[in-house]
Amino acid sequence: MGEAARVVEDVLAYHAEPVEAYVRRRHAHLRTYGAKNEEIFARIAAELAERVVAPPRLTERQLRRIVYG
Repeated sequence: MGEAARVVEDVLAYHAEPVEAYVRRRHAHLRTYGAKNEEIFARIAAELAERVVAPPRLTERQLRRIVYG
């Protein structure tokens, strides 16, 4: 039962992650594997749209501002 509770907590934490934290984390992860910004921001925008509770659509410029300030 402890393992099931831990899995549920992990899933809830994943979906509770703020959009800004998700964008920064995914950008860093994808850059680590050599992806270019153009494809990274397109991929992140698509991933955000598929989230259970999707945020408003963010433009590439908005995504860049989240990452680079």
